[in-house]
Amino acid sequence: MFYYVNGVVAHLAPNLAVVDCGGVGYACRTTSYTLSSLQTGEKAKLYTYLNVREDAMELYGFSTEKEKNCFQMLIGVSGVGPKAALSILSATTPEGLASSIITGDEKALTVAPGIGKKIAQRVILELKDKLAKGQLPAGEAYGGSGVTVIPQDKTSEATAALAVLGYQPGEIAAALKGIDIAALSLEDVVRQALRKMVK
Repeated sequence: MFYYVNGVVAHLAPNLAVVDCGGVGYACRTTSYTLSSLQTGEKAKLYTYLNVREDAMELYGFSTEKEKNCFQMLIGVSGVGPKAALSILSATTPEGLASSIITGDEKALTVAPGIGKKIAQRVILELKDKLAKGQLPAGEAYGGSGVTVIPQDKTSEATAALAVLGYQPGEIAAALKGIDIAALSLEDVVRQALRKMVK
């Protein structure tokens, strides 16, 4: 229903940003990562997701599309609701989340308040499985036939992590060129590749 809201930040509170668009204040639940990029009285554009339940309609807003995409992936995991997804994305960046999924690093997810070992394992298992089955964007490059692909080296892990974030194989290959993959951590490789793709 709403793709994004674009206006002036009227109010900020923990996990909440109110954006004034033409005299209407849109209350967007959000992450600490997005909040850190906002200032009251300044213009902002938040990519939104409308969560509709029987007893409520809540709008969620994110400073980048990749953070919104990660939120939507997380709430697609059984047992992970919007509150848990916000908690995870407040504790790690989208590239950190992708890295955790590809490498199976559940400890990186359990640092988020309210996220226990079982939920962390489920997030990793279900999202890695979706990637392997080609159910995430660009997944056809990693086993659209249903064959499970487990990356064995840092280049493959970085490629798979960027695919989790929704990038296409051609974009990923071009972005990884010239990056000293051997000398950097997986998260730094992904971060540098993202910087190149944003330019």
